[in-house]
Amino acid sequence: MTIFLLIRHGTTDMLGRILAGWMPGVHLNEKGKREAAELAERLAPLSLAALYCSPLDRALETAAPLASRKGLPVQVCEGVGEIRFGEWTGMDFPSLNASSVWKRFNEFRSGTRIPGGEIIGEVQARMVAEMERIQGLHPDGMVAVVSHGDVIKAAIAYYVGIPLDLMRRIEIGPASVSSIAIDAYGPVLLCVNHTEGIPLRRG
Repeated sequence: MTIFLLIRHGTTDMLGRILAGWMPGVHLNEKGKREAAELAERLAPLSLAALYCSPLDRALETAAPLASRKGLPVQVCEGVGEIRFGEWTGMDFPSLNASSVWKRFNEFRSGTRIPGGEIIGEVQARMVAEMERIQGLHPDGMVAVVSHGDVIKAAIAYYVGIPLDLMRRIEIGPASVSSIAIDAYGPVLLCVNHTEGIPLRRG
């Protein structure tokens, strides 16, 4: 059985203000750095086989304390990176909220392509493909994957059978951990959006 710890990056100054997407140079702020340090301490008792991470700065900075604490290399995977927001990258939310396409995207995620960017099904497909690859490498281990909120939501939706149009009902906060166990009988969702203890026992 492979146990995935799906970790959202910590807080940045753009969170809730600017749609950062794949913008370079978006770093954790002081709160985010504290969250990353606390995350490393929280996960310290767990036996991790590997640590995978989005290539974006805010994710790498979240992974760094955990990597140091566990003595693991950070393995960068583009497949777990943020949604490619195309023309929306760098826009503030008041401007986005004035867009009819943005409104449609949030009401009908499965059928709305971001201008110049991805459709959410493509995001889900690349995230799941990366998780399946990782599962093949660690069929009996626990692995941490540092990614992004909507990407983690898309993965959870896939593994528990939630339509993509309903994925906004899942909350994934900064530096939170969501866990999925996958064995020969399929996936089991162990926890979602945890920022304290991590309940990893089945049953």
